[in-house]
Amino acid sequence: MKTLSIGKTLFSAVAASALLFSASVMASNPTPEPPPPGGDSSYQRGPNPTVAFLEGSRGQYRVATSNVSSLVSGFGGGTIYYPSNSSGGTMGGIVVIPGYVSSQSSIQWWGPKLASYGFVVMTIDTNSGLDQPPSRARQINSALDYLVDQNTNRNSPVRGMIDTQRLGVIGWSMGGGGTIRVAGEGRLKAAIPLAPWDTSTTPSRRVDAPTLIFACQSDSIAPVRNHASPFYNSLPSNIDKAFVQLNNGDHYCANGGSARGRYDAVLGRFGVSWMKRFLDEDTRYSQFLCGPRHTSDTQISEYRGNCPY
Repeated sequence: MKTLSIGKTLFSAVAASALLFSASVMASNPTPEPPPPGGDSSYQRGPNPTVAFLEGSRGQYRVATSNVSSLVSGFGGGTIYYPSNSSGGTMGGIVVIPGYVSSQSSIQWWGPKLASYGFVVMTIDTNSGLDQPPSRARQINSALDYLVDQNTNRNSPVRGMIDTQRLGVIGWSMGGGGTIRVAGEGRLKAAIPLAPWDTSTTPSRRVDAPTLIFACQSDSIAPVRNHASPFYNSLPSNIDKAFVQLNNGDHYCANGGSARGRYDAVLGRFGVSWMKRFLDEDTRYSQFLCGPRHTSDTQISEYRGNCPY
């Protein structure tokens, strides 16, 4: 595996030194099998998907937003993104949390992207930029509770839109560590850690939700060999899981957006498909997770998974 050194001024020397711990051994994984035939899920919505549809800047829905006050209890406020022209029916709810010393703006791309495909998504700020993964896990749960409560709040623009039994989480860096922790608590249908950081693989051994890990090959903040790879290797064998390493990516590689949009096509193809497959139970999206030979994509340096899903 190639390793490049990438310098970052966003994180202080103290922050960088805090994000180191001992390496775990990388395990090999079998070649993916063909996907199952898909899908007639009762949650299915939208056109038959194509690569162009998933890699486009937006899906089939227009997106509206609603601000969440920073005075809310349990987390630092945020923004709700939701389809403004849906034809009815409930949708999965997703919380997206940022990383160390970072605000919701760092992961904002995921909000409108996922909402445009038929999800209610809330990007959040944390109580403090210095919050560690255990605290971020608690804040994810508080944010999920808030999103669930909005479903019955008569003043909420997303009232009645959310299926409170179909919840997912995306988290970057220490937020990815928090995501893995919540994914072992039995309340999630899908999880996507982005360049996750944590001090232990113990939480990943407890995960019970389908989990897709995005790793950044040249990550000097949360090196893959110390974080994303051992986390993936520690996930139970009886859950659906995948590991996508982005070629030469730095710690920000899976955040998406115009400033760092090099990997947006891969993030859209995998990220939307993962949530569609496991929140909407829509097997039409399995073909994008299991079908192609992923490493033929020059943006992907390594793929692991336990298809079929």
